[in-house]
Amino acid sequence: MPTSETGPALPDRLPPSDDVTGVAIVGTGGAASRPTARVPIDRKRQPSGDEARGRAMQAAISVIAEKGTAALRMSDIAARAGMSTGHILYHFGKKDRLLLEVLAWSQADLWARFQQAVDRAASPAEKLDLFVRFYLPRHQGDERYALWTQVLAQRHDEAGRRVLTGLLDGWDERLEAILREGWGRGDFAAVDLPEFTIRAMAMLSGLAEDVMFGRPRWQHASAHAFALSALERELRPTGQG
Repeated sequence: MPTSETGPALPDRLPPSDDVTGVAIVGTGGAASRPTARVPIDRKRQPSGDEARGRAMQAAISVIAEKGTAALRMSDIAARAGMSTGHILYHFGKKDRLLLEVLAWSQADLWARFQQAVDRAASPAEKLDLFVRFYLPRHQGDERYALWTQVLAQRHDEAGRRVLTGLLDGWDERLEAILREGWGRGDFAAVDLPEFTIRAMAMLSGLAEDVMFGRPRWQHASAHAFALSALERELRPTGQG
């Protein structure tokens, strides 16, 4: 589950039907369609396009982290974003679709910036460092990670589960790509990719929960440094000290 790195990168919204499997995720090549507006919008008084959508998404993440999902109201998001409730309904549609939509936007935004950072990295080792950094929460109460925990705690239909599975699998695929590159260059030891990925992601998820909970052991130590050291020990080629 991702951290709360900041910066806009705005994908399309989820498709307008009850089947949300067509969600556009950066790096997958998918595309999503925009539903017809259900509430008239006064475009002279409201922001439009990517600016409005980004503002609504950021406000939703903040409100969900603060209030949770049970007490969430569209009017809360509208007030936080400085927009009308009708405009928020235009972007999100039904409330029961809001969580998946905001999470998909948050992930696509994070992955776009992760990819930009990876493209500038000089080695697989640097890319692994970035992977850990982007995955773990930055601090207790990290809003994007709080969003993940809120969404995963909900009950989802099969379509929703497919969306969440795709988002989780996206992290696995990115880690495996880094490992393959490192192995191919001789920087990393050869490992069983599926097995190593399961263990690595389980470790990172456990560390993330520790950070979000506020475990005292991470008040004076870095979860990022701990995770990276553990991964590098297993990936160090034979003969290297």
